[in-house]
Amino acid sequence: MDIPRIFTIRESSHRIHNPLDDAKLATLGAALRLDPGASALDLACGSGEMLCTWARDHGITGTGVDLSTAFIAGARARAVELGVTDRVRFVHGDAAGYVADEPVDVAACLGATWIGDGVPGTVDLLRRSLRPGGLLLVGHPYWRLDPPDDDTARACLMGGRDELRSLPGLLAEFDGLGCDVVEMVLADQDSWDRYAAAQWLNTRRRLDEHPDDELAEQLRAELRTEPVRHARYQREYLGWGVFALMDR
Repeated sequence: MDIPRIFTIRESSHRIHNPLDDAKLATLGAALRLDPGASALDLACGSGEMLCTWARDHGITGTGVDLSTAFIAGARARAVELGVTDRVRFVHGDAAGYVADEPVDVAACLGATWIGDGVPGTVDLLRRSLRPGGLLLVGHPYWRLDPPDDDTARACLMGGRDELRSLPGLLAEFDGLGCDVVEMVLADQDSWDRYAAAQWLNTRRRLDEHPDDELAEQLRAELRTEPVRHARYQREYLGWGVFALMDR
């Protein structure tokens, strides 16, 4: 049980597997005013940077769940590096359907709403682990600019124009799910660049070190096309943010 290997190659050096950078992740943690000892569940936690740094900086405890063996190994190593192994733990497993044994203060899914087949299902899944009055954190893309056609949307790696909403539309969707939006931190073009461009270096280094890799042809093709695609489409049209929600 694991994610496709090409994803771990692209993001092998990433500690944050979404377009938030270190500063924005820290801004989010500070903005939420977390109490020491607050408990968190992070579904599809990637390499665990949110839980590990917030445990260090704010004294929270938490559990992260992810399908990638490589990312979970990285998360556990990061917990050791930051000296927070007594506060966080990481579980290799499918985050879809995962519910905490005890209600938590913060239930999060940053950039993996496919675990609930979309935003509504992911919000419902997170609610199953949340204590009354707790915080839901949902990371999700939105249209920064309205794409002119479906081809442009697909170049942003979306299925079509209707797959995403504008930022006001996404906020209205949360409202329709019975949630108050109480905070948000948005990626910008620079943090998108840091997320996307680091993948290109990871890809090139993999090709240099393993030219006979079974994925070499696909990696080489991506390295030639992805910088232009990112600059022309993703960077211009696609926004991304983390939204803090509280049930009414």
